[in-house]
Amino acid sequence: MRSHGRILPAARLWELPAAIVACELAGGLGALAGRSGFRAWYPRLQKPAFAPPSSVFGPVWTTLYALMGAALYLIRRRPHDRAASRSAQRLFAAQLGLNAAWTPLFFGRRSPLLGLLDIVPLLGLVALTVRAFARISRLAALLLVPYLLWVGFATVLNAAFVWKNRPGSRGDPAGGA
Repeated sequence: MRSHGRILPAARLWELPAAIVACELAGGLGALAGRSGFRAWYPRLQKPAFAPPSSVFGPVWTTLYALMGAALYLIRRRPHDRAASRSAQRLFAAQLGLNAAWTPLFFGRRSPLLGLLDIVPLLGLVALTVRAFARISRLAALLLVPYLLWVGFATVLNAAFVWKNRPGSRGDPAGGA
């Protein structure tokens, strides 16, 4: 593996899988916190026509977390501008925190509204992270584009869940009219 025209020391190669595992763990911990709501509550929700089958989410998120980890690795390996790298990594950490919080809010608290209140700023932070990464590594930014697009789609989907399951609607799983 090369970085800036030189071969990376073997001792540093662990950083790529470590970054990927860290992202996968953030997603996995969030998923564990919302697991009961996913099984017991989510099937009762009114879903918009464009909602993907539940079986799509696991493979999509696993892939996105791997891409996120690879992007983070590339940023961490570009020490030419440490201040920009640190700033980009802080944005990455902030968006990853909001990402991990979404599942416990939406599924764990059984609240599409709380999920929406989390995912809207998440979308903004992902966009800022892509921009910050692009200043350091075009490839790292490109690796985040599928994530940005999916979070954009998920934001629209989340808003549709709020609308279709608002209190008093026929789809209100809490027993509205």
